[in-house]
Amino acid sequence: MRERTFIMIKPESVERGHIGEIITRFEHRGFRIVAMRMEKLSREKAEAQYEEHRGKDFFENLVSYICSAPVVLIVIEGEDAISTARKIVGETDPKKAEPGTIRADFGIDIQRNAIHAADSPEKAKLEIKLHFPELST
Repeated sequence: MRERTFIMIKPESVERGHIGEIITRFEHRGFRIVAMRMEKLSREKAEAQYEEHRGKDFFENLVSYICSAPVVLIVIEGEDAISTARKIVGETDPKKAEPGTIRADFGIDIQRNAIHAADSPEKAKLEIKLHFPELST
């Protein structure tokens, strides 16, 4: 099924020059970039992005980190985009991620794990609406 999903290249991947290689991995798998921009997230947007984690002990560090430098916000489209993107991205903890996944190759630790990818159709829709409201239907 053709669908759209949201991915975000995190600050350390931007700072370390991995944007092109990360995007290439999605393009080589047949995904089309629908929208993309680089942005330094406001605290408000970062809190909305990670709302599901509010109240957890890592929430404040996560929000501070994601606001610390620019990120690349991307909407991709293709067959089974959500589940396939999650496979390309790999496990949250880079130490546990399969070799060849983005997080295994570029992640530093569980917080600085290179990239975020929506994990469900509902989350993808919310994140696209948050970052690219012009694409929301």
